Amino acid sequence: MSRPTVEVADILHAQGDRFLEQNRSWLGIQRLSVLRAITRCRTAALGGHIDHCPRCGHQAISYNSCRNRHCPKCQAQARQRWLAAREKEVLGVPYFHVVFTLPHELNLLCQYNPEVLYGLLFQTSAATLLEVAADPKHLGAEIGFLSILHTWGSNLLLHPHVHCAIPAGGLSPDHTRWVHPRYPFFLPVKVLSRVFRGKFIAGLRRAYRRKKLRFHGPIAELEDPQRFASFLRTVFRQDWVVYAKPAFGGPTQVLRYLGRYTHRVAISNHRLLAFDGERVTFRWKDYAHGGKQRKMTLSAPEFLRRFSQHILPRGFVRIRQYGFLATRHRTTNLALVRQLLAITPQPQQACPQAPATSASWNCPKCGAAMQIGANLTARELANRCKFFDSS
Repeated sequence: MSRPTVEVADILHAQGDRFLEQNRSWLGIQRLSVLRAITRCRTAALGGHIDHCPRCGHQAISYNSCRNRHCPKCQAQARQRWLAAREKEVLGVPYFHVVFTLPHELNLLCQYNPEVLYGLLFQTSAATLLEVAADPKHLGAEIGFLSILHTWGSNLLLHPHVHCAIPAGGLSPDHTRWVHPRYPFFLPVKVLSRVFRGKFIAGLRRAYRRKKLRFHGPIAELEDPQRFASFLRTVFRQDWVVYAKPAFGGPTQVLRYLGRYTHRVAISNHRLLAFDGERVTFRWKDYAHGGKQRKMTLSAPEFLRRFSQHILPRGFVRIRQYGFLATRHRTTNLALVRQLLAITPQPQQACPQAPATSASWNCPKCGAAMQIGANLTARELANRCKFFDSS
């Protein structure tokens, strides 16, 4: 893939100070540290190393990556490592994709309480799937699945939702057989929607009673018990969106499909089309009109505001596994499932890892693979740069 014309880091370099002056009150230490990391990524500020060509002796400087999970430049290798680790866990059955979405009326509550609301989104969507799947009327089985949190829409506005990848079927209650699904969409989405809505609203009430919610700015009035109760009634009256896609492919297709979701950030650099120093133009999908590709232009501070609201709290886990894929008994359960499905585990080769000693680019002079040298601090790198400049 060619290098993008514009990067989020370019916008931060040009308009970051102005953006911070206007928004410092709500950004907090975590968001500031993430923005700083993105600005410094692959620059001399983070140090680097001297790559060299073993064939012709050519040398070149490469700067270190920030490795922040919100950085658009640092996700490709993290995705490959994660998918390689998942290869041994993928089952040879079709998979379903189910999406749980929060109503937009909860957006401001999410913005001021991300850890509580996003944690509740994970807990209630998972509990909903496990409960409905365990009901003999629907599947009557213990399922396992992977959940991935996304907080954005294609236009960068807040749109919290969880993507769930679910093997088609589950373990019978006595763990003696594999139960196949009865429905083409795995589980009835209307039932999932109602149960999800009830569990989430109940969770919000508990969080309010335990004083875990913060009410600032435009939602300050919700701190009043009557106003909060009225707000929850309004949200509960709506139909909550749960979307299910038909089953798709085998192990290789599943890994490729998961790779589209696991390590995404709010916007990739390749979606940025132009930046004139003041305004940013990017490509987005208009799902309200059939997913048409459109262009959107925002002021740089507004673009950075939308980007920053998707920075998660420090340490918040955005990829989780549940049911028989939960960490504690995953290995034992996977062995049992493969036995019941009469599947012998055969490691896939969809996500090979590059050797740790090889660089990801070729020598510009002779075409040989460049080799990575010792890591250098920013000061050491500056001294080496002086040496290169003088030689």
